[in-house]
Order: sequence, then structure tokens, then C-alpha cells
Amino acid sequence: MKHLTRFLPAFVLPFILCASEPQDMDNKLSRFIAEHVKEIQPLHIEGGRAQWRASTTGNKEDYERMEEIELQVRRILSDREAFAQLKRWRESDGVRAPRLRRQLDRLYYAYLENQIDPALMKRIVALSTDITERFNTFQIHLDGKEVTLNDLNDVLRASTDSVQREAAWRASKQVGPTIAGDLAQLARLRNEGARALGFANFHTMCLLTGEQDPAELDRIFAELEALTREPFAALKAELDRALTARYKIAPADLRPWHYHDPFFQNAPLVMGEDLDEYYKDHDIRALAEKFYAGIGLPVTDVLARSDLYERPKKDPHAFSTDIDREGDVRVLCNLRNNAKWMETLLHELGHAVYSKGHDRGEPYILRVPAHSFATEGVAMFFGRLGSNAAWMQAMLGLPDEARAAIEKSQHTNDRLQQLIFARWALVMFHFEKQLYANPDQNLDTLWWQLVARHQLLTPPADPPAGVWAAKPHFTIAPCYYHNYMLGELFASQVHNHLVHKVLGRESDAGVSYAGRKEVGEFLREKVFGPGAVHPWNEMIARATGEPLTAKYFVAQFVK
Repeated sequence: MKHLTRFLPAFVLPFILCASEPQDMDNKLSRFIAEHVKEIQPLHIEGGRAQWRASTTGNKEDYERMEEIELQVRRILSDREAFAQLKRWRESDGVRAPRLRRQLDRLYYAYLENQIDPALMKRIVALSTDITERFNTFQIHLDGKEVTLNDLNDVLRASTDSVQREAAWRASKQVGPTIAGDLAQLARLRNEGARALGFANFHTMCLLTGEQDPAELDRIFAELEALTREPFAALKAELDRALTARYKIAPADLRPWHYHDPFFQNAPLVMGEDLDEYYKDHDIRALAEKFYAGIGLPVTDVLARSDLYERPKKDPHAFSTDIDREGDVRVLCNLRNNAKWMETLLHELGHAVYSKGHDRGEPYILRVPAHSFATEGVAMFFGRLGSNAAWMQAMLGLPDEARAAIEKSQHTNDRLQQLIFARWALVMFHFEKQLYANPDQNLDTLWWQLVARHQLLTPPADPPAGVWAAKPHFTIAPCYYHNYMLGELFASQVHNHLVHKVLGRESDAGVSYAGRKEVGEFLREKVFGPGAVHPWNEMIARATGEPLTAKYFVAQFVK
């Protein structure tokens, strides 16, 4: 119809466009989507399986296959004619069917970020895959012996010997200097591609193509910094007093290895009870399976497909993956029967039930979370239960006095944990933003400046090089970490809604969620089922009655 429009009276044109052209456009877009899915779905499945094999075995061939498949996917998404057509459809505003319009938006952003020179893209993928392989297969040594990250965490949790603690902390950073230079080069290459597409840098591109406004994120994190600064400083001063007494050192001698976690992103076990004692004689896999079944979100099939226990060359971390968007959801863990892994397993299974719960009647392209931070929020909501006294009593059969003791000690510890994580998230957000703003600056200096400012830690006199690079997210999930903090905000908002609107409680005191199937029903209907049918802010407003807000996180953990 376009060739006729200049000959038609103005009052006729709107009726022609609405009646005929949009329908034709919808049909053409539908055919485009069908062909796209037919081509890319098998690659997504094969790529997911290759990643799973690589992560569980460490085999070089599987990492190479991952790289091949990623390049195939990116070649499809780099098609310039297809992108130009998507752009025309999007700018015409002629696509009327809501789900088609939503798929068009998702496809447009997927193609946009792949309109990078193929030769440059090949270099980016090859370097990223190489760094990931070296990171995942790196062998840590302590005192001349090969150890795992779990072993180092055990030392950092339990040892009172500062020398031993420092050695374990430094061992946890051994991978950093082996990949830091390549990570900086990867940032340069990513920036080169982003700037060719008109973005200031790769960080900005990731936010915009992920439907996030950089200015809004800056505002949220500035507000978070201001709201948590004084409460964190006060609680950390209390924590430091406990740590100096534990290690019999002066406050001025406290260093990063005294805080129980390699990056000080979790609360040291000195202000709350050691919850490991409650879990050591229980099978945490069975506990998680029982809990999720009780709320109507069974995970038996997920666990049967999963890889849960540590072994050489296996990825030492944890993740959940949706292989085919048809129900093949798996988690990778390295379980031990302790509180950390109880929380981690609940967290990863939270991701899994989100993916498993997508309505399979929805289009393939929309059968994903509304946003990555939404699935993080759900995972965090469930992960928090691992240290919840009411949940522990319900699942472990604890007597009332044990629950009361946990409740009393965990109140301060939970506040400390959330404040510590908020301050750690500020480090990651600002570091990654500045990494892509200028990857040629002294990144070690930048890292320790941010750690001192936001975490109030004193750097070692001789810090090892590339400490920042020992965090895997810079490679496997670039420009993503801020979503963990947004997820915490969403988790508190979901918790508030479930307590007051779904369960009809006046307060969250004593709420364990155990056995409450209405919890699973709400999440499946309002959060999981729709997938990405609605933009993330609309999904949250539909589910909880208001857009994403920090007020429930602040009420729960800061005030």
C-alpha cells in the first residue's frame, strides 16, 4: 500500500493504514519470526548442551563447540538486511498484535547488538571463550597442594590464624593475574564493536539493549549508596570489633582476608549463629526437593538432570540453565551439607522453577524471564530462606528454643548481609562502568579505591595484581552484576506482596512459606508464566501492584 499513500486524501490514509497494511505487516513479521525460530532454536539447544558438558567436564572440545555455536548464532543475528527490516517494522509503528510487537522489540535489540563487524565479533567470542575456559579449569594451589574454592572458603570461615587466612585469600586470587590483561583487551574489543553501532561504550550498549536506562540506574545506585552509607558504617564498626576480638589483632591490622569471604560480599560468621551446625547432618538436596514440592513447584525432574557435587575440572561455582525452553532445566552446584550451599541450592532452584514455569503456549522468543534481574530476584527470595529461622524450623524440625536463638542472632546478621551485599554491588557497578569507560586506566588502583570507598576495607600493603579479574562475571556475564542488586529489591517487593496480599498476614514474623501452595500459584501465574510477554517494569506492576521500588528492601533490611 505504501506506493499509493501520496495519492490519497489525508482523512482516508489512517483508515487504509489501520485496516490493511498493519494486518499485512503482522503476517510478514509472523513469517519472519517463524523462520528465525526454526533456524536459531536448534542452535540454542545445542549451545546449551555444549555449555553444560564444558562446565561439568572441563573438556576443551566442548569449549570449542560452545564457541562455534555462539558464532553461528551471532552470524544469524548479524544479518544486516534482516536487521534493517526489523528496524523498518519497529519505526513504522504498524505492528498491532501485542505479542508480535513484544517479539519485535526483543528481536530488534538482539540483532542490534550483533551488528558488529564479523571479524571483530569472531575475535571477541574467541577471546571470551578462551578466558572462560582458563578460568573454569584453573587449578588453585595452597601450601603446595591443589585445592578447591570450597576448601579456601572453609579456611576463611573457620581459621583464626591471620597468616593462614591471608594465604587462603591470596590463593583465591591466583587466577586473576593470568587473565586480567586479556580481560582488559576483551573490554577494548567490546567497546570497539559498541562504538561502531553508535553507543558510547559496551556498558551503555548492554544497558540500553537490555531495556534499562543508564541514567535511571545511576539514580538508583546513588540512592542506594546514600541510604546504606551510615547504616553500613555503623554495623561494620560493630563487626570489626568482633573480628579483632576473634583474631586478637588491632583494628588497624584488619585486612580483606579477615572477612570470611574472598570479596567481602557475604557476612562473616561472627554476629550470628553458625548455621552449618544445623545442616551438617541433613541432605540439603532432599530438603530443597521437599520444600519446592510443598509450595507446588516440584523440582524432582530438575534435580534428576542436574550435576550437584564437586569433582576435578568441574566449574567450581553454581548456575541454572534452561536448555530448550521446553522444560529441560538443570542446575550445577558443588554441594556440601552446610548453610552456604543450602542457600545456594535454594537460589539456583529458584532460577530453575522460573524457567520451568514459563507458559509453553507463549511464543518461543517470549519464553524467557521478563528481565535477568527478575529471575535473580526470585532466586534471591528463595535463597534467603536458608537462614530464615521459621523456615529452618519447618524443614529441619527444630524445637522452639532453637528457632528463637536463630531468630535473635539472625536479625542483625541478615541486616549485615544485605548491607554488605549492597555495598559490594556498588563496587561492581562502578568498577564495570569505569572499566568500559576507560579500559586503559590502572584497573588495580581503581579496584582498591572503590573497595575502600564502598566496603570500607583497607587494601593489603602489597596487593596481588588482577584481584578484580578473579570474579568470573566480567567474562561470563558482562555488565550484569547490577542486576543482582535490582534482584534484591524485587525479592523484597515479592516478599512484601506475598506476606500481606497472598497470605493475608499483618507482618512477616514467623513466615516460612513451607507448605503454602498459594505461593507457588502466585509466582507461576503472575511472574513465571508470562515470561517476557510484558516489559519487566510492567510485569512487576501487574504482579505486585506497583513498579519496582527500593522501599521494601529498605524497610526490611536498612531501617
